[in-house]
Formats: sequence, C-alpha cells, structure tokens
Amino acid sequence: MIRAIHPQTIGISAISTYEPPWMLGNDWFSDILPRKFVQHTGILSRHISMEDEVAIGIRAVENLQREVNCDLQDCAAVVFVSPSIVHGSVAREYLDEQQDWLKSTNRAAREFVRRLGIPAEQVYGINWGCSGYSKALSIVHRQIVPSMRLRQNEFILVVTASRISRITDYGCKQTAPLFGDLATATILSPIGSEKHPVHFDLVLARAEMQAAEGVFFDYHLQENAVVPTPEGGRSSTSRRLVFSLNGLGIADAAPRAMASATAKALRSMSIRPEEVQFFVPHQAGTGIVRFTAMKLEEIGVRGEVINGLTGDVGNVSSCSVPYALRKTWNRLQGTIVCPTAGVGHPGDAKLSQGCIILQATEAHH
Repeated sequence: MIRAIHPQTIGISAISTYEPPWMLGNDWFSDILPRKFVQHTGILSRHISMEDEVAIGIRAVENLQREVNCDLQDCAAVVFVSPSIVHGSVAREYLDEQQDWLKSTNRAAREFVRRLGIPAEQVYGINWGCSGYSKALSIVHRQIVPSMRLRQNEFILVVTASRISRITDYGCKQTAPLFGDLATATILSPIGSEKHPVHFDLVLARAEMQAAEGVFFDYHLQENAVVPTPEGGRSSTSRRLVFSLNGLGIADAAPRAMASATAKALRSMSIRPEEVQFFVPHQAGTGIVRFTAMKLEEIGVRGEVINGLTGDVGNVSSCSVPYALRKTWNRLQGTIVCPTAGVGHPGDAKLSQGCIILQATEAHH
C-alpha cells in the first residue's frame, strides 16, 4: 500500500545509541579541571572514540538493527548530523591531509549511506552544533515528509555522530573536559506502521539561527597540543586544529535561547505551557539545565524537567536529545518538549536554537 504522509502523521519509533568503549575520567585532567566543574556540569567522565564520525554512526545503526530488526533497504531518507566535522572553509584551509569526506557533512552523509548500502532517495548532511537534532527533525518534518510517499514499512533515519575529541584542545581549562563522543540512530515511521510502531508522534520540529551579542565559537591551530592516550597517559602532537568556546557567554545565552524556542514552538501549535508534561532540554550540563528550568517557569512551564544525564557521557552535543529520549523512553508521557541551543558557525555572532514537540502515543502508556 502506498500512502502520502503529512508532518502530523510521522513519529519516532526507535532510538539506539553507541558509546565508544574508551572512558576518560575527570582524574585525567587533574590541575586543569575548574574547581566547581562537577558542581556546575555534573560531568564525571566522557567517552572518547578512536573511530571517525561515519564509523561510529554505523555502529549506532548496527545496534538499532539488533534491537528492532530494521531492514535498511526500507530506509527512504537519511539525515546525518555531526557537530565535529569541521566546517567547509576551515577544513579546506587546515585539513589537507584528512580524508576528503571529513571536510563536509554532505560528503560524510553520502559515505555513510554508501558503506551501509542504503537506497535512500534523499540524503542530507548537517552541522548545527548542539541544535543538530532539532535541525535534522525539522528537515524531516518540513522537507522530506511533505515531498515523499512512504510505503508501509519504509522509514526515515536520523543519525547523530559526535566526535568532538578530534578537535578538543586538551590543554584548555575551560573547554577540555566538557564534551564526550557518542552516536545515535533514530527511526521515524508513518503513524500506523506495523513493523515500526510509533512511540512518540512528531508534532513539530524547528531550528533557526539568531543574532548573538558576540562570537561564541571558532577554530584555531594549537602548537604542541597535549592529547590523552587510551592507557590513561598523555601524548602530544606538533599541530592540531581545535575549537575555542566562550563558555561563560554560551552558558548565559543558551538557557534564554531554549526558553525562547519553547515559547515560539508552543505558540505556533496553540499549546498552553501548562499542558506540557515533560521537558527534555539539551543536556549541556546540570547548571545550564537548572537555569533553563528557571527560564521555562517564567513562561508558565510547570512540567517535569529532565536533568542530570551528563554524568557518564559529558555534553554530547547533537546526540544529547536522542540520548536523553532513549534514557527516559518509557517514563515520558503526554506532551514532551525538547528545546536546544548551540553555537553558530565559526566566527559568526550567532546562536542556534531549536525545539521539538512530541506526543507519547497511547499504545505505550
């Protein structure tokens, strides 16, 4: 049976994660760890991947196949999300010796699809930092779904692959301990799919760039850069492309951006703030989520705010929301709102903000 589907008739059927086996604890950072780091972030350790973004994305999909027995020949579209694949102009300037597809998320997306033999009609690659999942689902909601006709067993695959360790300055007190590596894979299916029953209806997904007061994010070359080794030691490399982050600036701006994105999304769907039962914000750190909860209260939100999921993984950027949804899969009920915020493109005085609205299906509660 062939049937047209609409933005209101698709949802999340399954989410799987891949956590690289190498764990780097806070003890490795010793004297560079800020004094109240754990108090402010909740982060105790993080995963470090020795494999590239495409490889860990494939591992997440392999976990998905084991868990829900999905046939990749039924995959009609793919959105591949990575916050660690360096933006084009920077990559062209500094990454001459890197694999060609590591210079572009679109190339990485095509490489991912090629390796898995996925016959997807539409393939997108994006880097929207910590708002990457919001942006990916907005592409599904606003571009892919309205333009496609999905067969009963077909689905859309959203993969997030974060390997920020590749561009981390491990000598930087402010940024070195924040991020971890992770990958996730999400199946989105038509409502009524018998093979992949929908767990959360996708009500809305949106993401946008907003002007910011300053530049929060950029890249630079670091000479004699220290890097961790799997044995727990330290090594160094003569030159390393790393990111820099205005941590205080983003910590102040992100909660406001997430509250603003929530307010806009709820208004656009005529949903009252008090109707929302759960908020699953980007897990940037426990302190930022607490500040976000305060801002949400100011707009009338009284639902439960999910927090505290950074302990063993750190800030996993665009993997954060799908990771949190997976962790709270059977606990979430009713209307669920997932706001995100992140840095803009390198050197731009912009901030990304996004919001996903989900509705738990009756069949699962």
